[in-house]
Amino acid sequence: MTEPGIVALDRPAWSEADRLAGALGDAVDFYKVGLELFAAEGPAAVRELSGRGKRIFLDLKLHDIPNTVAGAARSAGRLGVDLLTVHASGGAAMVQAAVAAAREASGGKTRILAVTVLTSHAADRLPANYRRDVPLSGIVSALAEDALAAGADGLVCSGEEVAALRGRFGAGPLLVVPGTRPPGADTQDQARVVTPRAALEAGASWLVVGRAVTAAAEPRAAWDEFWRGARA
Repeated sequence: MTEPGIVALDRPAWSEADRLAGALGDAVDFYKVGLELFAAEGPAAVRELSGRGKRIFLDLKLHDIPNTVAGAARSAGRLGVDLLTVHASGGAAMVQAAVAAAREASGGKTRILAVTVLTSHAADRLPANYRRDVPLSGIVSALAEDALAAGADGLVCSGEEVAALRGRFGAGPLLVVPGTRPPGADTQDQARVVTPRAALEAGASWLVVGRAVTAAAEPRAAWDEFWRGARA
């Protein structure tokens, strides 16, 4: 059975990302290419992984005027990535422009995920650009509603919000959850974390798996251990 996990290739150079992907082998078929690797290697990293038959989550969290974001989404669509992130806070017009451009360029393959509130933000320490008179859960729900109404295929959210989002929006949207941690693990720079098992039971579609696997001495063994814990 293929696990619903996306490994974060957060590496400063392709040589390091290549070693990690090689260590994981055929256990993983879905990778996240984020800002660090994309800034270093650009589309070449995506093409290399795609050439090996891997699925790509291009996590760039785009946030700009609609025309600029549409251009970037169009380019990502031409690369054939499976998932691309934009910030929901960019507004409905921006999300709608990204969706239209990505779908046209990819023939419908590239799906847009809207990031609600970063999992590094705690409810009592939100940045100034968020309303302070609304609970974090309310902010997430409002951003999700606008993004999905604008055509987003899914959301990136904390595992803490998955159950509520499923209850409100049903089974349709993809819900991608970063920042899960096994019981007792260091939360590092994440603030809103749940265990992998809790995220899956709440209705997460995919878990983005980072340092629990990528920082391990034996990534393949750590991957297997991660999912044994998630399924226990």
